[in-house]
Amino acid sequence: MFSAESISRDLKEIRTKAPLIHNITNYVVMNLTANALLALGASPVMAHAAEEVEDMTQLASALVINIGTLSQAWVEAMFKAGQAAGKRGLPVVLDPVGAGATPFRTSTARNLLESFPVAVIRGNGSEIKALVDSSTRTKGVDSLEGAESAIQAARELVEKYNCVVSISGEKDFIIGKDMVIVVENGHPLMPRVTGLGCTASALTGAFAAVNPNYVEAAAAAMAVMGICGELAAARAEGPASFELHFLDWLYRLNEEEIKAQLKFEIRS
Repeated sequence: MFSAESISRDLKEIRTKAPLIHNITNYVVMNLTANALLALGASPVMAHAAEEVEDMTQLASALVINIGTLSQAWVEAMFKAGQAAGKRGLPVVLDPVGAGATPFRTSTARNLLESFPVAVIRGNGSEIKALVDSSTRTKGVDSLEGAESAIQAARELVEKYNCVVSISGEKDFIIGKDMVIVVENGHPLMPRVTGLGCTASALTGAFAAVNPNYVEAAAAAMAVMGICGELAAARAEGPASFELHFLDWLYRLNEEEIKAQLKFEIRS
């Protein structure tokens, strides 16, 4: 059952095993994403060349696909890596960054979902709705929809693709077939740092690498993000120092802090 204790257990497992997380992600966030995974205790690799992604996926414990800076060559690599992961039964996290902004971006995300099994789709409200409804629009890669407004779309995705959907927002909604976990941790400074949503997807990959209950894994990642965000904001003077303290808290976080800070509810 999801709890502070289960998050702490999974965090300890990540730090003990240092699972390799293969990221095909956008170049805006590579540095932050890699540093966040390292601070958490995982081992990141950023490999997007079509010539090597299948081989890299053979070494990994999870695959994270982030469509933030698309090109046709990267799309080819995403399909190759995802299909290789599917053959291995490896958990795949898909972050449909900016779905709804352009037809190319939206169709790419949808085609990826149709091509191999995805364990977790993690995005904001607009991105999740755009995967279901072609009329949904985003503001670039920013959401125009609250997380709660995307719950019905998320349920449709869960049913269609047999996956978990993690919607980020003021409250984070993690939706599986039989359970919804609402994580209420976080801070208003977090959207002021580019790439923290992408970081959430990378951390979801790390937790999915050690916990095959992907609802719990996705919720643990969002809880750790939110808790570290709150703790970092208490020391930060603005976005730059926030990022520094956020990485430090990913490194320092322990069960005592998780128990003290965790805010969530479970819905049927």
